[in-house]
Amino acid sequence: MARRASINTPAGIVICVAIALSGCSLQPRYERPTAAVADEYPQGAAYKASAHADSSMPAGDIGWRNFLVDPRLQQLVEIALQNNQDLRIAVLNVEQVRAQFRLQSTALFPQLTAEADSTRSRSPADLAVSHQVQQLRSHSLGVSAAWEVDLFGGLRSSRDAAFEQYLASVQGRRAAQILLVSQVADQYLTMLAYDELLDVTQQTLETARASYDIVKLQFDTGTGTELDLRQAETIVEQANANHAAQLRARAQAENGLVLLLGQTGPNAMPAHSELQDKAHLEDQAILADIPAGLPSELLARRPDVLEAEALLRSANADIGAARAAFFPQLTLTGTAGTASTMLSGLFKAGSGSWSWAAALTQPIFNAGANRANLDIAQLRKDAGIAQYEKTIQAAFREVADSLAARGTFGDQIVSLEHVTTAERRRLELAQLLYKNGASDYLDVLTAQTGLYDAELVLVSTRLERLTNLVDLYRALGGGWLEHTAAEPR
Repeated sequence: MARRASINTPAGIVICVAIALSGCSLQPRYERPTAAVADEYPQGAAYKASAHADSSMPAGDIGWRNFLVDPRLQQLVEIALQNNQDLRIAVLNVEQVRAQFRLQSTALFPQLTAEADSTRSRSPADLAVSHQVQQLRSHSLGVSAAWEVDLFGGLRSSRDAAFEQYLASVQGRRAAQILLVSQVADQYLTMLAYDELLDVTQQTLETARASYDIVKLQFDTGTGTELDLRQAETIVEQANANHAAQLRARAQAENGLVLLLGQTGPNAMPAHSELQDKAHLEDQAILADIPAGLPSELLARRPDVLEAEALLRSANADIGAARAAFFPQLTLTGTAGTASTMLSGLFKAGSGSWSWAAALTQPIFNAGANRANLDIAQLRKDAGIAQYEKTIQAAFREVADSLAARGTFGDQIVSLEHVTTAERRRLELAQLLYKNGASDYLDVLTAQTGLYDAELVLVSTRLERLTNLVDLYRALGGGWLEHTAAEPR
């Protein structure tokens, strides 16, 4: 049986010194870079704050079910969170990086190996000192251990770097989830917009065909001109062309939504029958009064900012591992067990055996490899700082742009609604004057084209307003709550 090493023996002294030194670390102290953005979001005529906004409820605490009230849209988001392939890849990436962290952590602990050995050898007589044939047998059974003592924190720095990579992957999954929720909402709203555009085009087409029939009858009876006929035909064919393009875009928008849902086949959208019911953009009860908070709150809310900071901390830890490579490495190895020339003697008294060794290695010359690794680690940290600051600045710009859009879309839509009403009345008057012979058909054609264009612009602007609200919700870090994607274990 192996004897224990006393602290007064050389073995005990080496172990005590190793344990004492293993608390050292050459990892630089991490300090969060200063956010290179303003303390407040821009102020001005474009940034109208809502008087009903509840500043006590940050966007990050508003669940997507409370933000997206449409039950059909909620059902689609649920399906996407369960089946979307991009989100599934993000979840699997978290599991993969977590396994890499566990693998890196094992380097801090001794490695134990069970060993069983049996050998037999024969030497000819002319090679033996006794000039007789020699046959040797040996059998052994035991356990061996090896431990690299982390004298200067290199292994712990590598473990810390792997852990920060894991945290970054978790934030990456959250960012993918928020993006998915916003993409499903945007695609759903786009489908509704194309439905309304198709309705507008269909109504315009019916009106244009009725006008064309009247003008053609006048031309056939000799009371109208061919110019009026060709002008009426132009608007009919233009409406037909627009209808075909919008029908194609509507189908492609639905295909894009099906892809986000992660399902295929004719029943890819279980809510398909419900989606056939008419839903209008102006009836979408999307939460508009989203409190913007302060730019500093983005540091604690937005997953992409948290991901960038985790990657920066990982690069900072890598510097500690690169520095430790310049210093000695201590490895302790030992074996304990039993040995005998016969199998039957392995467990007899006096067959116990043990050995231990301590190896200290110091790099002397490696053609500058350690220096190059340290330079690489430091440059990665510098790049990480730049990426972190860029992420914050991009987040600030996204929020500021969305706030400017939220503050101006309302007034724009009101004006466009007035334009549409005026164009509709203009068409009525032009048709009345034309029927009474007080004007030519060009006035009717111009008024009809003006109304059609105004209606198209109004629908497109309503879509932009709603998708901007979704983008603002995402930019402020909303959507963390009420997710159904699997959390990493």
